[in-house]
Amino acid sequence: MKTTVQELALTIDPTRSSTAKTRTTALAVLSTLLAACSIVPGQHMETPPTLAVSSAPDGTVQQSQQIPIQAIDLNLINQMRAGAAQMQQANQLDLFSKPAPYKLGPGDVLQVTVWDHPELAAALGQQVQNSKPSDPTQGFVIDDQGNLSFPYLSHPIHAAGKTIGEVQREVRRDLGREFREPQVTVRVASYRSAQVYVDGEVRTPGGQAFNDIPMTLTEAINRAGGFSQNADRAHLTLTRNGTSYPIDLTQLVAAGKNPQDIMLKPGDMLRVTGRDQNQAYVMGEVNKPTAATPTPDGTLTLADALSQAGFINQGTANPRQLYVIREQDGKPLVYHLDSASPVSMLLANQFDLHPKDVVYVDNGPLVRFNRVLSLLLPAINAGLTAAIVTK
Repeated sequence: MKTTVQELALTIDPTRSSTAKTRTTALAVLSTLLAACSIVPGQHMETPPTLAVSSAPDGTVQQSQQIPIQAIDLNLINQMRAGAAQMQQANQLDLFSKPAPYKLGPGDVLQVTVWDHPELAAALGQQVQNSKPSDPTQGFVIDDQGNLSFPYLSHPIHAAGKTIGEVQREVRRDLGREFREPQVTVRVASYRSAQVYVDGEVRTPGGQAFNDIPMTLTEAINRAGGFSQNADRAHLTLTRNGTSYPIDLTQLVAAGKNPQDIMLKPGDMLRVTGRDQNQAYVMGEVNKPTAATPTPDGTLTLADALSQAGFINQGTANPRQLYVIREQDGKPLVYHLDSASPVSMLLANQFDLHPKDVVYVDNGPLVRFNRVLSLLLPAINAGLTAAIVTK
């Protein structure tokens, strides 16, 4: 059998084999370390980011598309605020109207008084069950057909959909057939035909009955005890006939519009959202990753969110890589802010966050290398130890 020169050298100097093994192991570890530097553990924002789009029934990825990143500057902030104001006004056009007199309906209880006719004073009307402590025990109830019956009337009067003044004139005109110039007074003793429902972050949620005071937006909230401490005044929702109308009280007042001009209708539902339901999430290289909560007026800027997260971690963060990720109409939007300059915080103080936005602060290159190294050091030490033991 032939012997190679290398084998002969190893036979003459056995220690050379251990040295070669040690060098080979060190080179392998070093190669692995250099190759792993391109692999960053944890989250990292690519520029520009890519989104995998799957359209096959089996869930396989068909293609990927790049998501454009928009820089946060004054032009973007002005465009976003103008668009939000126009959308808010367009959604609320149907809500503004003038107050109208109360229209009677089935279930309302009326008190009818004919002066100087004591024989009619005994006609106290149908006994009704109290629905509220303020309701009277007796009165004339408008039936489910919307009709009002009263002694000496030639026929029941259809009262539903009419004002109290119209019903009073009809009762007086009909009683004029039996009495000479009767003096008639008709008043509503109990309002029970129409309600709105106020739900969410108010002190006393529940149904609020319509009465002679116009049911405006602020009137409905006041009757429900006012806002609770967790109420988000920028995110109210009015549901009417199957359509939901978002209402931002803060923006309304800032635009010079009076919430008293929003008139509610019977059957409306008003919901006040809680601030804890409209949080934005701050993660990445910040001192305290958190879910940022809007202020009581419902606003939450990028600067507010960073403040609640303890601001950017100066030791690990790359301040030039601050991103806001938002979902709109089922598509992701990414906004970028270079926060290396303190002046950029002026932009952050004007950039309004939306509910469920994600604020992400990327890490620096040296931090990525240190994290990779910290993961590989145990393997390096183990490899060197094994090489030394083998030697």
